Amino acid sequence: MSGDNAPSASIAYDVFAAVDIRAGTIVRAEPFPEARKPAIKLWIDLGPIGVKASSAQLTAHYAPDALLGRKVLCVVNFAPRRIGPFTSEVLTLGLDSAPGAVVLAVPDKDVPNGARLY
Repeated sequence: MSGDNAPSASIAYDVFAAVDIRAGTIVRAEPFPEARKPAIKLWIDLGPIGVKASSAQLTAHYAPDALLGRKVLCVVNFAPRRIGPFTSEVLTLGLDSAPGAVVLAVPDKDVPNGARLY
């Protein structure tokens, strides 16, 4: 998360539509002390896509136990990324509330796991 407030260059809608963002429920969360930046390992139930792993830099606002059962938004079509001994399969989305302090981006109503953002 950069914290940069300048707007990005304009893109075509097709570029945005290529990013597959889905809702899921956190079913497991553990500390990730091996990560270079403070992070939490998450396992997220994305419905028909399955349960996917994610490393998320959420430690400023969240403890692992407090994340269980939370609905989150994830990018599901990025290539998996190796972070130390862990493979992050999806990108959990969040917003900077301050440098290094990420707040989860979440749907404001209940939606099924795997629901796509348009």
